[in-house]
Amino acid sequence: MDTLYMEKAIELAGLGKGKTHTNPLVGAVIEKDGVILATGYHPKYGGKHAERMAIDQCDTPEDLIDSTIYVTLEPCNHTGKQPPCTQTIIDSGISKVVIAQLDPNPIVAGKGKAYLESQGIQVVTGILQEKAEALNKHYNFFHKNQLPYIALKQAISMDGKIAVHPDRRTFLTGEETYKKVRDERQHFQAILVGSGTVTADDPELLPSTVTDFPPVRIILDRRGETLDFERYQIYSKKVPVWVFTGNQKIENIPAHVRVIQDNHWTVSKVIEVLQKEGIQSVYVEGGGRIHDAFLEANMFEEVITYISSKLIGGRAVSAFSSDRNNLQVTPLTLQSVETVGEDIRIVSRRAEETCLQD
Repeated sequence: MDTLYMEKAIELAGLGKGKTHTNPLVGAVIEKDGVILATGYHPKYGGKHAERMAIDQCDTPEDLIDSTIYVTLEPCNHTGKQPPCTQTIIDSGISKVVIAQLDPNPIVAGKGKAYLESQGIQVVTGILQEKAEALNKHYNFFHKNQLPYIALKQAISMDGKIAVHPDRRTFLTGEETYKKVRDERQHFQAILVGSGTVTADDPELLPSTVTDFPPVRIILDRRGETLDFERYQIYSKKVPVWVFTGNQKIENIPAHVRVIQDNHWTVSKVIEVLQKEGIQSVYVEGGGRIHDAFLEANMFEEVITYISSKLIGGRAVSAFSSDRNNLQVTPLTLQSVETVGEDIRIVSRRAEETCLQD
């Protein structure tokens, strides 16, 4: 029966998708004598935690005495935007806590489990752990590795080209892929491009729905070629934009734009800044030189490739292209293949021997 109630908790956790910002998705189910007394989930950043919502929704608080709560992630034992869930559980009279996954966040990291046990609460862990971990792939990776989860996304022709010319936007994929990418952006906390993508394509880089916590749009622009805040669409909406540049002469910066200056930016230095800022995931949309820089730095976990049924040929711009000499092959592990309209979507991970733990 443990798996049945945990399945329900995992289902509930998904209701908060896209609303919890840097917090994880969490679901909870309270059961006693084979009857579900109450359920809860973390609905939004700053809102009630799943455990408290479930406890508060119980019609008869006395029924909670000697009940069991099933929760997808280890209850917190610290005061943040909400009080500690461990104390709420103890005060309610719940006598058993079943946890799918221990929380990798150092603020929690086993402390919730330990405190519950110290207060005489029976704790069981590991029920449907893999399913629960899949709810918060980026959150788990960030806290385990102290690095953002980085996905490199590209749209290519059948012959591996991304544009007919570096300065000209080339439409390769269809409307279904366009919609898919906009939806995909919402699952990341940052969207990153190089200056060439901004000057050639003039994109907004927004997801399909702009929530209270939209992804930060990031431009890598050493020379400051994109710092015309009136010209490019990426600056038109009051959604955060961060520009990493070496340009020192910047005036009239809009309030939603942050310019971060350094004369010698590297991929590693950029990612170090993002990690310190708490950015848990990055969707790198290119172009080819930016992707190759991430490949050279070995800083990515996933490659998402959309292949169109078109050919370009000639001296067009190739995917993962730059001026560097390379004699190394980077192995990938195929994760999935699907059709999106007339296009093909392929997701690959770094091969196991080179992949960081997640």
